[in-house]
Amino acid sequence: MYFFLEPMRESDIPQVQEIERRSFSTPWSAATYVRELRTPDQCRYLVVRSSSTRPRHFDLEPPRRNWLATLLPSLFGTPTPLSPYPVVAYGGIWLNVDEGHITTIATTPEVRGHGVGELALNGLIDAALALGATALTLEVRVSNTVAQNLYHKYGFEARGTRRRYYTDNNEDALIMWTETITSPTYKARLRELRLRLADRLRLQAEEPGTGDTTPGLSHG
Repeated sequence: MYFFLEPMRESDIPQVQEIERRSFSTPWSAATYVRELRTPDQCRYLVVRSSSTRPRHFDLEPPRRNWLATLLPSLFGTPTPLSPYPVVAYGGIWLNVDEGHITTIATTPEVRGHGVGELALNGLIDAALALGATALTLEVRVSNTVAQNLYHKYGFEARGTRRRYYTDNNEDALIMWTETITSPTYKARLRELRLRLADRLRLQAEEPGTGDTTPGLSHG
């Protein structure tokens, strides 16, 4: 299975909401997504799409050296035509002064555990940089250790708690922040992590059958 990022469109909202319903107990309304998508100067939303065959744009680059470029295209430049590929993950980010706040990120259960959520997170990091953010923050359930491990991997550290943040069960949220994402140290870390992720996704694409079930990621 091949996975790649594209900007979220309003036509993607029904698929996004279906993933959301399967991942969270308090999904957003379609109107909320429409409002977010119509304020691109403050918000950026993306989707991860899947294909059982190699998408045409993957053939534009050599398979190893520039594999990552096929997964992390320029997300928010020229609009792309409607995609025939289904949405399997999504994410969004707000800009608050110079801080990127990851508002939501989730994958469909069938592709969890295979780097798809990590790919979405990388897209959100690029979106934050495009908006001018210098650091990232998010909330995550205290019980969601799978998501926390991914965020730790990308430099997020827990620096506070929001008591009874989640209204469905009054669970606390950890507040996580990164260091400065424009620093040479973070850029080097990100470059190495992306090379590993690109290799992982490339190898998976060459094998039949992708999918398992692990907990969803985060919904701020």
